[in-house]
Amino acid sequence: MFATSLPWVLIASAATGFAGALFNPAVRAYLAADTGERRVEAFAVFNIFYQAGILAGPLVGLALMFLDFRVTAAAAAVVFAVLTVAQLFALPARREQKAAEKTSVLQDWRAVAANRRFLLFSLTMVGSYVLSFQVYLALPLQAEYLAGAQSQILVSALFAVSGVVAVAGQLRITGWFRARWGTGRSLAVGMAILAAAFLPLLVIPGPGRFGIAAAIVALLLATAVLAVGTAAVFPFEMDTVVSLADRKLVATHYGFYNTIVGIGILAGNLATGAVIGAARAAGADRAVWAGLGLIGVVAAAALYRLDRTQPERAAGDGVRDGNARQEREPASPIRR
Repeated sequence: MFATSLPWVLIASAATGFAGALFNPAVRAYLAADTGERRVEAFAVFNIFYQAGILAGPLVGLALMFLDFRVTAAAAAVVFAVLTVAQLFALPARREQKAAEKTSVLQDWRAVAANRRFLLFSLTMVGSYVLSFQVYLALPLQAEYLAGAQSQILVSALFAVSGVVAVAGQLRITGWFRARWGTGRSLAVGMAILAAAFLPLLVIPGPGRFGIAAAIVALLLATAVLAVGTAAVFPFEMDTVVSLADRKLVATHYGFYNTIVGIGILAGNLATGAVIGAARAAGADRAVWAGLGLIGVVAAAALYRLDRTQPERAAGDGVRDGNARQEREPASPIRR
């Protein structure tokens, strides 16, 4: 709001990132601790509001930008201040159990790093984030390629399709997947859907053969399928982190997990941007979509293998616990 030079803007950006690094693991750990055996449903509802914010935020920001950037910054600051006060007074207080032995941050991270299955799962899920984040990179670039000067309208349509699918379909998608496959297999199937999202663009990579209208339809279809896959994966992904943590150091596991996937997203986006430019220059547009689809196929196979080799645990504590939980729980409202 008051920054007038690049260094201050960079400092503000870093502060925003630091706040997110503190908030994201904490909110997920809080949600996991307070929802018990209904973690999957809770994370599904959480994702609805998360996606609604992603959908509404840029639209509100653009509207405020027409007034003045300082108005936009002030509005954002007020929203965060109100949310801070609301959380302080509205969230129920939680009394942490006293640990038998106090440990340092370094010891906690060592304990998390020694969790081999968790590390394998985290590395595998990098593929999910690389694919789902293409709604912010590869798909807008495809929109620019197709629509040129009018690309902003098409990009807005992409975000609208993605947000509406997530908000309107999240609970139904989660309930449908859980009823049929449980947690572990739902992750693998969801990842396969993420891979399949790029098939329309593999078939129609540009306007050359079928025309601009068909290319736009293929892009919108890819966006919708990508949103379905993301909605299918997210609640089970968050639940699995808690299970693999064995309900110990849950926030630390989420922080470690976010670090791994964050590095993966950075590397994946850099690679995707470079490949898109090279492929377009070589006239091999299909290579981009084929490569992204292959990432999804490999990650889906890895998740399926992890699920097959997961030791059986009590209901509510394992990657493969979906069906067992259904037998012990009352009917969930998301399955009605």
